[in-house]
Amino acid sequence: MIKVLIADDHHLVRTSIAHLLNDEEDMRVIGEASCGEEAILEAKRLSPDVVLMDIRMPGIGGLEATRKITRSLPDTRVLVLTAWLEETFAQRLLDAGAYGFISKDSQHGEMVGAIRDVFGGQRYVSPDVAQRLVLSRIDSTDNPFDQLSHREMQVAMMIVNCQRVADISDRLFLSPKTVNTYRYRIFEKLGVHSDVELTHLGLRHGLVEGFAGVQ
Repeated sequence: MIKVLIADDHHLVRTSIAHLLNDEEDMRVIGEASCGEEAILEAKRLSPDVVLMDIRMPGIGGLEATRKITRSLPDTRVLVLTAWLEETFAQRLLDAGAYGFISKDSQHGEMVGAIRDVFGGQRYVSPDVAQRLVLSRIDSTDNPFDQLSHREMQVAMMIVNCQRVADISDRLFLSPKTVNTYRYRIFEKLGVHSDVELTHLGLRHGLVEGFAGVQ
């Protein structure tokens, strides 16, 4: 029996996927999470075989949650659930320990097959995700977010997803002064001067799902 944890901030998405997966004879959804922190806690509590991980959630988000889960639970495979993925971000997820990528637009049979593949130790990339990654490599110029450190990228993602300095401070266990130090370092590296400009840049490079390609 493949034990699955679903991490997505949309209740309807979690419920729909759980309903589909629980109809499979070899799968059982053992838990759900609506943010990165909850995904980590539930993964440690339940020890799932596979985590279906949305990457853009409230809190620390799916990237950091993936990193923490794969480090603390090496036998748990993380399969990233995404509507859009840019090459640079895909590489960061792989570095964090993700085992594959499945599109939110995929059919039920493909998702089930991907979970079985990942559970069996095989990498999986949904065909339409793979196509987008190839096209992003061909069409895009260098991604400015490449130059950010892991922590800077984490803070940048939280800012472009409309989290305040106080919230980032609480979630990352950093002082507000330290968060602002990262914030201004990010501004300097990316050549922006405000959260609004950073958010616009993040939109253009896919840090906010569903807005990739905004000019």
